[in-house]
This record gives sequence, structure tokens and C-alpha cells, in this order.
Amino acid sequence: MDIKRKNNSYTRISIYWKCQLIGWSLVSIYWAYTVYIRDNYGIIYTLLNYILDISIGIFLTHMYRQFALKAKWSSFPIKQLLIRLVPTILLLAVLYMLINNLKWHAYWTLIAGEDKKLLESIMYWDPILLTGLRLMSIWILAYHLYHYYQKEVITAKENVKLSLITKQAQLDNLSAQLNPHFLFNSLNSIKSLVIENPNAARRAIDLLSDLLRSSLYEKDKDLISVKEEVSLVKDYIELEKMRFEERLQLEITVDETLNNFKIPTLSIQLLVENAIKHGIDTKINGGIVHLTIEKNSTTIKIIVKNPGTLTDTKEASGLGLKNLKERLAIQYNGKATFSLTTLNKETVGAIITLPIKHDENI
Repeated sequence: MDIKRKNNSYTRISIYWKCQLIGWSLVSIYWAYTVYIRDNYGIIYTLLNYILDISIGIFLTHMYRQFALKAKWSSFPIKQLLIRLVPTILLLAVLYMLINNLKWHAYWTLIAGEDKKLLESIMYWDPILLTGLRLMSIWILAYHLYHYYQKEVITAKENVKLSLITKQAQLDNLSAQLNPHFLFNSLNSIKSLVIENPNAARRAIDLLSDLLRSSLYEKDKDLISVKEEVSLVKDYIELEKMRFEERLQLEITVDETLNNFKIPTLSIQLLVENAIKHGIDTKINGGIVHLTIEKNSTTIKIIVKNPGTLTDTKEASGLGLKNLKERLAIQYNGKATFSLTTLNKETVGAIITLPIKHDENI
């Protein structure tokens, strides 16, 4: 099997050689036609001349390629490369002229039997020198443009790959911060129940276990469906109600057509947690947390309202909300927004606005 693969790799013709053979074969057709019609070379000598023309073109350009690869010319900036290419093209054109003139001199003196002086034959430049300049310029420019294009494509792919890796690393880092943040707040809630109500504490531990299990299952996903996120929020509210009892209420209004829409994992849970910590917990009588998820033609809004005011600057600049803002910026390329505002004298609203159409793979 390995021997067959090696043999196939040797017999397979590379793109470079395919282009060389096809390109110079097509170019040399004109000269074959010229010597056959104008100079009456005959079929055999015309074919021989055709093969020699192909060989000369491939020989000169391949020698240039070997030199350019060794000198690493393709790595030079365009200006530096052009400075080197101009004299090189002139040199190759002169060599093209000299080799072709020697070929024709050999034909006219050895085969046709005419008396041709070697110096005059070699110095004959019009139109062969101009042809050489044209052909070498086209070949060399095409060669370097191809490599320049390939380098740009590779660079672009590497940049995209690096960008994706960077974004994923950022999201992983943010998720690593978010999970302990959520865990510590939940454990604080359970701690207060251990002595006061052991049965409620056991139920709270079960709920926390379920929440953590869901978090672990979704840890490799940056996005989660609205339905799953709302279910997680309900479990979290049940956990917190064991501490707040009737002081904490939750009202949910969700457009059912959005159940399968993907949103950042634990984003709503974070807003609800924030509403309880800075709203419900500060009120003697507690209050109601309102969760609304709605859409219009281009965006989806997630709104969490809670009683309170934005007098506490820590509420707006805490780790959780800062974390959320960074996640939105990364996952939606700046097309998603988050705001925390005072809706009226006694109500604070946290609003996430997401574009309906976005690339979830970014």
C-alpha cells in the first residue's frame, strides 16, 4: 500500500509543471505555424522546432524559478521585488534571444546549407528580443502574482483561525469566571437555610445539583435555547424562594416562537440573579421580578425588571454584568447591546438586544 502511494506521488504531475507544459505549448504554436508557412521547414523540422521552443521556454523559466526559490524572492515586499524583477526580465529576454538565434543558425547552416555568420545570427534581435521581453514579463509576473495570492490566502486563513481561537479562549475564560460566580451566590443562599430549615436546605442542594449538572452539560456551548435558559431560571428562582419565601415572585412573558432561538448561556439567569441581589434583597417586602422576551422585525429583546433604583454603582459595574457585556461583544461582533436603566422611580430594567440573524459559529 505504501509503495503504491509513493509511486502515485512520483507520477502525479504538479500544477506548476502542468502550467509550464500547457502554457509554453500554446505559445510555441505561433512560431511553429510561422516556420512552417513562411520558412517552409517541413513537418519534421517544424515539429522539432516546436519541441525546442517549448524546451527553451521551460528551461529559462524553470532556472529562474529555482533561483527565485533559493533567494526567497517571493517573501520580499512588492517594491523590493519589482526592483529585482526588471533587470531579471531583461536578462532572461536576452538569453531567450541568444538561444533561439543559435537554434536558427544551426538550422540554416547545418540543415538548409546556407552561409550564415554566427555573430550576425546571434545579434539578430528584432522581433525575437521583444518577444522574449513580452513572454518573460508575462511568465514572471504571473508566477509571482500567483504566489502573492497564495500567501494572502494563507495569511487570511491563519488570521481567521487565530481570531476564532482568540474568541473561543475569551469565551472560555468568561465562562470560567461565570460558573464560580453563580456557584458562590447559590451556596450563600443555601447556607442561610441549613440551620433555619434543614428540609428546605436539602431541597435547595438538590436544585443546585440540577443547576450545576445543566451547567456542566452545556459547558462546551456558548449558546443555549430560550426554552432551556428559562427552565434554568425557574429552577434558580425556586432555589432562591427557599430563602426569600413570599418576598420573591417571578412573572415570565415569553414569545413562544422564540423557544428555539439561541442566546448566550446563563445570560438571563445572570440578570435575574442581579435583580434579586440588588432589588428584591434590598426591599423589606421584596417584590416581583418581571422577565419578558419579545421580538420585532430585526431584533429580540430580553428584559428583566425589578424594584429598586440605580443608586448602587456596583450593580452596574459588577463582574457578572461586565462579563456579560464582553460575551455579547465577542459572540455577536458588536451587534448585540446591553443596558441597565431606571425605567421609573421604583423600577430598574436590564435589557439585552440581540440581532435575529447572526452567525452562531463566530
